[in-house]
Amino acid sequence: MFSRVEQLAWEREKLSDFACLSSESRGRIKPESDSDIRTIFQHDRDRIIHSKAFRRLKHKTQVFIAPEGDHYRTRLTHTLEVSQIARTIARALKLNEDLVEAIALGHDLGHTPFGHAGEAALSEITGADFKHNLQSLRVVDLIEKRSSGSRGLNLSVEVRDGILNHTGANKPLTLEGEIVRIADRVAYINHDIDDALRAGIIADSDLPAKAISILGNTHSERIDVMVRDLINSSWQHGEIRRSAEVKAATKELRSFLFENVYIGSEGKSEEGKAKRLLKLLYEFFMENIDYIPDEYLEFEKNYKQAVIDYIAGMTDRYAINLGRKYFIPTPWFDKNR
Repeated sequence: MFSRVEQLAWEREKLSDFACLSSESRGRIKPESDSDIRTIFQHDRDRIIHSKAFRRLKHKTQVFIAPEGDHYRTRLTHTLEVSQIARTIARALKLNEDLVEAIALGHDLGHTPFGHAGEAALSEITGADFKHNLQSLRVVDLIEKRSSGSRGLNLSVEVRDGILNHTGANKPLTLEGEIVRIADRVAYINHDIDDALRAGIIADSDLPAKAISILGNTHSERIDVMVRDLINSSWQHGEIRRSAEVKAATKELRSFLFENVYIGSEGKSEEGKAKRLLKLLYEFFMENIDYIPDEYLEFEKNYKQAVIDYIAGMTDRYAINLGRKYFIPTPWFDKNR
């Protein structure tokens, strides 16, 4: 059996001097005894995978709201693509693949139903920017329960930091966290182009020619160029970085997506309805607080925050079904006819 102690020794021998070793983790908020099989980051990964919030990602919007087509990405498939890309990079750079995987799998647990439209709705409700990375941390620290019944997943400092700082102004503590931060962007830029092409919202000929000439003509070519560039540039400079050319081309593709897919496109036509639905649900639950599950009130006595937590955790179809249940009258049928 390849025990935890043997794995720790393997990391010290094989990983880069810049890697975050499992044996050097800053630990958990609440101290726990170590597993005899898994390292701390492997244990974190498994807790995330077995969480309810992780399972719900399969029915949360990536770009298209509750898509009927079988091949469009959801928040879960996005998460798996981020994990795959990040692990490839980490392995090539001899960094901690287990830490990268745990951060990647947990980074979007706080995303709302209906994607960024859901975030916008909750921001308007609260009067402050709703940040999915902050909510992701709240999910793993407070909202999720472990099988033992204890509140929160009690993840390591490094995984929690990577989840919190996968987006925004602050840099992660570890190089592994920086990898996930870039892998997230590599994943969504490329798969959102792929989905928009499949939906007929854009055509290959619409993609910016200069960026495509640098990154490649196909989905797989572009990911390969971005990943290889990151690996080679990081080895060359001794830090996580991309070449100026590839970074600029990637930024151009991202701007193209905002202009042609994310804002005002046919694929976003239902966002107004989605936002109104979440606002209606918020108002309904604030007036009927007993309708939200008790588990959201066990740790949060502020009703407004409890309702936000409940709504943020919903899948697209669950929110839609609640809208039908609470706001659309059920026709009366005469059973004696």
